[in-house]
Amino acid sequence: MGLQNTKAPRAKRANIVMLGLDFAGKSTLLYQLRYKDVFLTVPTIGFNVDMIEMERDFTLTFWDVGGQEKMRQVWSNFLQDVDGLLYVVDSSDKRRLEESRKEFELILKNESTKNVPVVVLANKQDLPGALNAEEITRRFKMKKYCSDRTWYVQPCCGITGEGLRVALERVATFARQYSRSKETFRNLKEMDTL
Repeated sequence: MGLQNTKAPRAKRANIVMLGLDFAGKSTLLYQLRYKDVFLTVPTIGFNVDMIEMERDFTLTFWDVGGQEKMRQVWSNFLQDVDGLLYVVDSSDKRRLEESRKEFELILKNESTKNVPVVVLANKQDLPGALNAEEITRRFKMKKYCSDRTWYVQPCCGITGEGLRVALERVATFARQYSRSKETFRNLKEMDTL
């Protein structure tokens, strides 16, 4: 009888999809996370991909997908095989908050995102009247819609970078845990078929 290593391998890479309405600040946040600098961005037509090495053995691949109405129709194509969802909200734009919440709810109802951990970035905290993390949590009904998954709401500012280090660490931790649990589940399924 042979020996089998049942220890789950460490996650090496994790796919993180960044979604949110247009002008929420997704690309600005990604550049701030990646380069710790502010770049002049234009609305993303399509998507941007960038990788951030978290530790020597763990890399996050970020898929920053455009938030225009036409792009939202294809968001579901980017939800396959993700290890984390980073949803960006312009917390100063109360006029579009309900539209953003509805899109967020649709993403969470997608079968591909079942149990996928979520970090909501309450962006643009530097602007007057921006809603804080508690208010975004309440208005987005996080406790109701995210009861089946790990979630966190982080206030941040894409221009200054405030709150982004915490958000990045949270996303990485959630994604690593989720990725490991998926791998363990796959290993158990394979053992059942033997």
